[in-house]
Amino acid sequence: MRAVIFDLWNTIAEWPHERWAEVRPRVAERFGLSPEEFDSRWYGELANMRETRPFADVLALFDLSPEVAEEVVSMRREVTRQGLVPVPGAVETLTTLRERGLATGLISVCSEDVALLWPETAFHGLFDVEVFSATCGLRKPDPRIYRLALDGLGVEPEDAVFVGDGANDELAGAERVGMKAIGVESPGGELPDDWAGPRIRELPELLEQL
Repeated sequence: MRAVIFDLWNTIAEWPHERWAEVRPRVAERFGLSPEEFDSRWYGELANMRETRPFADVLALFDLSPEVAEEVVSMRREVTRQGLVPVPGAVETLTTLRERGLATGLISVCSEDVALLWPETAFHGLFDVEVFSATCGLRKPDPRIYRLALDGLGVEPEDAVFVGDGANDELAGAERVGMKAIGVESPGGELPDDWAGPRIRELPELLEQL
C-alpha cells in the first residue's frame, strides 16, 4: 500500500445539514423560487452543473442582479466554510499516514466554493493531491476522477485504498478502477446497506486496517 485517498463530505468533514436547511429558503427566495421549486432544481437539473462547473454558470441561468448573485455566493460559501472542519481524529489520522510514508489524496464531489475555501481550512497541506469535481469537470464514480488522483500521486490503483462514506457510488467506483475501498459509517453518510467490504466508524480505526 502506497497511498490513501479520501472522500471529503461525511468522511473527513461533516456537511452542515442543519445550517444549510436554515439558509436554503433564503437562497431560494433570491433565485425567485419557492423552497420546493428550488430543491427540485438544485438537487435535480442543476446538480451536475454545480458540481462540475463554476458556480457562475449556475447563476447565469437566473435573472439575478450582480448584488443578488454576490449575496447568494456569500450565503452558500458561509455554509460550506462552517462544514470544512476536520471531524475528530481526521488530522491525526492523516498526519500518521504521512509519517508512515504513505501518500494522501482527496477526491470530492463538491461545488466550486470548496476549492476556493480550501486554503483557509485546517486540511490545507495535509494532502499530496486534491481533486475537486467542480474544477476538474468530473464526478464520482467516473473512473477518470479516480485516475486523476492516482496519476497525481504517481501510484497504480492496486497500490491505493479509497476511504469514503459511500455517496455517489464512490466505493464500488473505486473498486472498479482497481483500488481497495473502505467504508465509513458516519452519521450523515450514505454507506450502502449491502456494502460487504471493510468499514470503520471513526477515522483512527483506519490505521489498524492498513
